[in-house]
Amino acid sequence: MVNNFYSKEVIKHFNKPHNYGKIKNYDGLGKVGNMICGDEMWLYIKIGENKKNEEIIKDVKFETFGCVAAIATSSVVTDLVKGKTIEQALKVKKEDIVNVLGELPAIKLHCSVLAIDALSEAVYDYLSKKKAKIFKRLEERHQIIMNREVSHKH
Repeated sequence: MVNNFYSKEVIKHFNKPHNYGKIKNYDGLGKVGNMICGDEMWLYIKIGENKKNEEIIKDVKFETFGCVAAIATSSVVTDLVKGKTIEQALKVKKEDIVNVLGELPAIKLHCSVLAIDALSEAVYDYLSKKKAKIFKRLEERHQIIMNREVSHKH
């Protein structure tokens, strides 16, 4: 049943997720959840520098408590942003995740949004702790995520 519902790539990432786990001394943590389906994602980032002295996501790991699609999208987002600058990482969209997976059932597309939200929140957390300038787009996304979290708790 599962194999008829999900693409081979989704099943591959679910069975052997990339970058699964926790970063002990993380620089940023994004914790997001979808109260309707019960999925919860924690995405950890460790920041380093590339040869041009730009900040990059040196390491990224995730812990996801959720369905097959939630785990697969978490795995893919970590692959897509590892080694990228913060600006490059923030340009990754849900469509990029779905493209890597081949496809996602329409009912599971929200998982790709959740993965992008977790990444956004991890970067937001890092920049906030460092008291760095937060991009307008990132601040707006953070507010949307916070408002969604608050509205689902009531």
